[in-house]
Amino acid sequence: MERLQNIRFALINTSHAGNIGAAARAMKVMGLDQLHLIGPDDYPSAEATARASGADDVLYNAAVHNTLDEAIAPCTLVFGTSARNRGMDIPVIDLADAVEIMLDAAISQQVALLFGKERYGMTNEEMQRCHYLVKFPANPVYSSLNLAAAVQVAAYEIRKQCLALSAETIDKANDVEGVPFADAAKMASFYQHLFTVMQDVDFIQTQNQVSLEEKLRMMFNRLRIEKHEMDILRGFLSAVNKKIK
Repeated sequence: MERLQNIRFALINTSHAGNIGAAARAMKVMGLDQLHLIGPDDYPSAEATARASGADDVLYNAAVHNTLDEAIAPCTLVFGTSARNRGMDIPVIDLADAVEIMLDAAISQQVALLFGKERYGMTNEEMQRCHYLVKFPANPVYSSLNLAAAVQVAAYEIRKQCLALSAETIDKANDVEGVPFADAAKMASFYQHLFTVMQDVDFIQTQNQVSLEEKLRMMFNRLRIEKHEMDILRGFLSAVNKKIK
């Protein structure tokens, strides 16, 4: 069950304090305690404490971040809870499949599952940080889940699959050295470097900047860059910088 420590639930711009408390309770019941909050409207809060109903440790130890990039910085794999990719080239997979990938990575890597704001879910910009979008097995006629309910469903599936893993499978998996993927912080720094160089050589124009940056993020998310590959890319960009100067 150690891998549960490598799975963080990140709630983005949560507007109702009660949902934060209920999410903490849902996580603790399933053995998860890595709660991260990005710009919550009301936290800490008496209502959140009341709704946590005994999961005070998860609630009070929640990490609060100003930005999404800060919250997922050490993560090499990021999932977003949304059934629609809004035309972006991001794979949408079922919750059960997502959890299988998540638990496999969590043997040696930090993983994040993102939950968007209550009213409209995740924004396009937030989705661009995700390697996968997760679809819940809900009624297609009425599929809207309350935030805390979504957290509970996801936490249950994670615990269920984690318990189902045999000791033999876990021992075998722990013998395999994890692939050293570049984490979200390294990717964010790389994108900043890449886009700056592209602007310096006039490859990015104002009229195509947003679209091109989005496509590049999606491309590199699909590739899942390893650390040594990132070193090569950053070295190349630094060489371009020198030539430009």
